Amino acid sequence: MAATLNALPLIAAGTWNIDQAHSTVGFSVRHLMVSKVRGEFTEFSGAIQIAEDGTPSVEAVIDVASIATKNDQRDAHIRSADFFHADEFPKATFVSKSVTPKGDDFILTGDFTLKGVTRTVDLKLEFNGTNPGMGAGQVAGFEASAVINRRDFGIDIEMPLETGGSVVGDKITISLEIEAVLAGA
Repeated sequence: MAATLNALPLIAAGTWNIDQAHSTVGFSVRHLMVSKVRGEFTEFSGAIQIAEDGTPSVEAVIDVASIATKNDQRDAHIRSADFFHADEFPKATFVSKSVTPKGDDFILTGDFTLKGVTRTVDLKLEFNGTNPGMGAGQVAGFEASAVINRRDFGIDIEMPLETGGSVVGDKITISLEIEAVLAGA
């Protein structure tokens, strides 16, 4: 890791497991060139490791078949070979490589794998602090976001509009709201 979280003295060393019930893995993408479709993945897991010296690392797994956009027909199409090919590539993964300070926030850099393609992605990361929790252990909160190009991950379906442009935009905004619980606390 390129940096430590020593500037955040309230985050304890150990394993912080992502609490799926209190976290969101969401996205948005341009639709018909004029609006955005938003969705989320309902099944995911991961952990944030904080070493004794404050060095962080993150690993996460997303079940791509758990996509939910409020439209069953669209969700089925996104699971198909046209988009995620979820039968062959059921998981998307993220493994961090570095965390570097940027103002009051951080840049979390890691390898993101989707549809069998791995690319380095930079997420803007905000640390929201810690809390003693409500009986299940100490919790920490994070928000992160990134913009990726779907074509970089082999999602290159062409759906042109008669008037120009396409049904689905190339840029995907990923938005994460993460609450993690300190294991063994």
